[in-house]
Amino acid sequence: MNTEKDLRVSVLLDYYAPMLTDKQRDVIDLYYNEDLSLSEIAEHEGITRQGVRDSIKRGEQTLYEMEEKFHLAERSEQYGNMMSRIAELAEGIRTDCAMYGNPKPILKRAENIAQLAEENKELF
Repeated sequence: MNTEKDLRVSVLLDYYAPMLTDKQRDVIDLYYNEDLSLSEIAEHEGITRQGVRDSIKRGEQTLYEMEEKFHLAERSEQYGNMMSRIAELAEGIRTDCAMYGNPKPILKRAENIAQLAEENKELF
């Protein structure tokens, strides 16, 4: 295994776990989310250290392939960034409104935009 873990695998597991075998899902979860060593996982799962390594590698490959096809994690990140940007813009409108005498219709729209961004930031 690489000494550096690709922590993106943990995120991909959230999206594509059902595409893995139970064994792959379990060992990847233990390795990335529980931070267990290959030896600890082998003991826990009753398989060899090499078996753990192979299962992790096959599972990682499946996760990467699923993301390449469906882009769910990438789209989710983009969506979250977009919601944050919308909230920032709405706050900027509120600030500008305060400087120019709080035109109520504009301020109300900014508040609605901010509320929509807040309500929808957890959709993915």
